Amino acid sequence: MNQRDVARLKRRLNPERNDPALIHGYYLDGSGRLISAFAQSAVSLPQEENEKYMALFKRLLSGALGQNLLPIQFTPAQLLDSPQYRLLTALRDSALEDQNALEALCQRVVEDYILPSAGDKEQNYLVLLMYDAYDLPPKDQNDQAVPGGESETVYSYILCGICPVKRTRPGLSYFVNENQFHSRDADWMVAPPEAGFLFPAFEDHGPNLGAALYYTKDTAGAHQALLQGLLGADPVPAAQQRETFQSLLSDTLSEECSLDLIQSVNQTLSQMLQEQKADKDAPPLKLSKAEISAVLDRCGASPQRVQDFAGQYDDAFGQFAQLDAVNIAAPGPMRVETPGISIKVSPDCTELLQTRFIDGRRYILVPADGPVEVNGMSVAP
Repeated sequence: MNQRDVARLKRRLNPERNDPALIHGYYLDGSGRLISAFAQSAVSLPQEENEKYMALFKRLLSGALGQNLLPIQFTPAQLLDSPQYRLLTALRDSALEDQNALEALCQRVVEDYILPSAGDKEQNYLVLLMYDAYDLPPKDQNDQAVPGGESETVYSYILCGICPVKRTRPGLSYFVNENQFHSRDADWMVAPPEAGFLFPAFEDHGPNLGAALYYTKDTAGAHQALLQGLLGADPVPAAQQRETFQSLLSDTLSEECSLDLIQSVNQTLSQMLQEQKADKDAPPLKLSKAEISAVLDRCGASPQRVQDFAGQYDDAFGQFAQLDAVNIAAPGPMRVETPGISIKVSPDCTELLQTRFIDGRRYILVPADGPVEVNGMSVAP
């Protein structure tokens, strides 16, 4: 899926559109015991409740592709026969009417998500599912949707999210009708989902039954047991991918791992990402071992160090692994740290940092041509 595909589905989840959708909910306690269950049409809900449900489902389509949103491609063997794929297709094909499939899904969530993270008995969980059938309008010769055109394809899909339900603290609350503050008891509130999935993926103006999209709130940990149990996948989390890549660079570049080289690598990767993001129809940018090696060569690494990197890449990621560029490009400001000193540099100013040897010692030089502030106070440079 690309940015445009995700944005189009998010627009679908607009209460004002009154698109029909069936919502199922399973409320579980911290030990996985079922407290209650419900099923209802989204359009039958009061407007305020519908908006809150849709906000939760939209969260499952939020974040960066490759980080919060992980594309899952099923293998031919999984498509032919696997418990995960049979469960997903049973849920979708039955429009969430297959009770055995719904119970199996909840059991997977309990065993692979709730019980491993149990410990806070003051937290429950709401497993939310939505089924929707999207009549896709036809496209013209310019690949643009034709408003009001007769539907050629129906995209039937399910969204599933696991939302913590947290107990609030008792306290004072404002009562509008009385214009007074009164005591309010502790209550249970649904928090945004921490994990979930879309099946099937929405690609090329239609369903891709061989793929899904997994959502994780925490890019450092994608709840691997749940991923394996529900989707039969085991992708490397974004944070782990970045840490492994940085460690591999540091080890293989050795003494060539200079500030100038790392600056050049980050700038090159960032430029590639900007070009990819400019095309909303482009898939997430993934780089192979050969493509990353070419970047290192272009940025000034010696042939021997590039060869060392390629040689250890297979052990770190796998021979044919492709890395999400968004994960290996350093995000946001660049941080330069030495013992006792930390420098944060805006991405568009990294080239201003320089290293120099002065009287036998290495220094990092920072231009001070403009205003200089220390703890918010203007000082003379």
